[in-house]
Amino acid sequence: MSDKNLRTAFIQFLKFNAVGLVNTLIDFVIFTLLNSLGMVYALAQVISYSAGTANSFILNKKVTFKDRDRGNKEGFDKTQLLKFIVLNLVVLGISLLLMHLLTDKLGIQVLISKVLVTFVTVIINFFGSRKWVF
Repeated sequence: MSDKNLRTAFIQFLKFNAVGLVNTLIDFVIFTLLNSLGMVYALAQVISYSAGTANSFILNKKVTFKDRDRGNKEGFDKTQLLKFIVLNLVVLGISLLLMHLLTDKLGIQVLISKVLVTFVTVIINFFGSRKWVF
């Protein structure tokens, strides 16, 4: 990988993480609210992750990967959106599995599990977004 490509990837990773902080904040606030209202963590995870994911698509398309225009003059690429949805459904599945293992099998408190799972899913999501979606 050339220095320019490495620099571009690093800048994208920084932007991705800045956008991710906003997405994660949305996700955590909604998850915590729903869970504190008595909703089971799996359903709260689906709802909160979906809200963060919707925000993620918009911001990553406009901010993080904007320089990777695929030539769609309308600015909306249905294939890109479909790939983004597929990637995030896979990541959601991974997050639910890991939360189940950490919370139900290992007895780790649900919010701590959520934090640990987030570290794993951010990495998967970045590389999937960079290499496949955008």
